[in-house]
Amino acid sequence: MKTIDYYNQYADEFTQATLYVDMESLYQPFLVELPEGAYILDVGCGSGRDTLAFTNKGCKVDAIDYSAELVERATLLSGIQVKLQSFYEIDKHEVYDGIWACASLLHCERDRLAEVVGKLINVLKPNGVLYMSFKYGDSDREKEGRAFTDLNEEQAGALREQFDYVQQLNQWVTVDQRPDRQEKWLNLLWKKYA
Repeated sequence: MKTIDYYNQYADEFTQATLYVDMESLYQPFLVELPEGAYILDVGCGSGRDTLAFTNKGCKVDAIDYSAELVERATLLSGIQVKLQSFYEIDKHEVYDGIWACASLLHCERDRLAEVVGKLINVLKPNGVLYMSFKYGDSDREKEGRAFTDLNEEQAGALREQFDYVQQLNQWVTVDQRPDRQEKWLNLLWKKYA
């Protein structure tokens, strides 16, 4: 089973497991760096939980996901037409104030991570902010039919060094908010120089 098949097959279960997780402590460090009414791209929006939250906070949001089933559910939940698109296909230039890639780039192949992050940085306006989260670790692994690219501080630093015009605002580790999980997450907040 490919990762995308997992999300199409288990879209309801995934939505139920993630929809009601309280993400406020992750939204705040991101939103505080953005202008009021910011234009945000939610990359790999899943259930649409964060798209809806940012919309409710007065932001303008575009959202993409590569699972047709999740696109349908996220569109329904958020009231925004979510686009069926892979992060490998992002090709705009300097459009967004902020990019929210929460638990999505962890499905990017490691040897294409710099390419995809480069696309995200390119689509940010000058002074734009990129939030990313990865499962904390240093391996490439498969679990329940999904491929994961884990990241630790050292790997994140090496990734950032590939971009001259990006500054790290913050980097922190959190524990999964879902009641049945003990996994750790690496959270990254980067800013694009003007």
